[in-house]
Order: sequence, then structure tokens, then C-alpha cells
Amino acid sequence: MRWKKTDLDPDLCRHIFSASAGMVGVCLTVISLLRIVITLRNVDTLADDFVAFDALLFLIAFFSSYFALRASTRQRMLRVERVADVTFTLAICGMVFVAIFITYAIATVTTKT
Repeated sequence: MRWKKTDLDPDLCRHIFSASAGMVGVCLTVISLLRIVITLRNVDTLADDFVAFDALLFLIAFFSSYFALRASTRQRMLRVERVADVTFTLAICGMVFVAIFITYAIATVTTKT
């Protein structure tokens, strides 16, 4: 079966909706753990700021997927679903960036001590 450009996966918004809600919780957990490490080790890092921005992207994906599920017309659903898809993909890429950044920051702190 070939997909047309206008065809939708009916479960896409539901998957983005549930996954982005869970990822906001993951981001909040990571921020809390980073703040504990920053406080105990007395080091400063931008990782918690990056994770907070990433949580904001996941929240945008969450709300846009919710509004896509609630859309009254197919055209509006397509447009809002695209926003949810793009922001979720950017947020996942941001999480990879944060993971690399945290790994580098930990390696740098470990090397200095």
C-alpha cells in the first residue's frame, strides 16, 4: 500500500501525545538529578538549561498533538500534526545533544579532579 502525502497514520498523534508527556517527566527528573550533582560537586553546567528547553519542546509537541486529536477538520489536523511531529523530532534530537553534552561535562569534571 502506497501512502499519499495527505494520508495520515491515525495513531501518530496518539503516540506523540503519550510519548511527549512521558518525556516531559523524564526531563524534569534529569533536571532534578543535575541540580543535585551541581549542588554536591559545586560545579556549574548549562546541561540543566538545555534539558529545560528540551522539556519545553516536548510540551509544545504534547499540546500540538492534543489539538491535532481535537481538530474539527482534516486540513487543520494535518497542519497541527505536522507541528507536533517536527517539534517532537527536534526535542528527541535535543535529548541526544544533551546526553552528549552531559557526558562531555562529566568527563571534563572527572579529568580535572
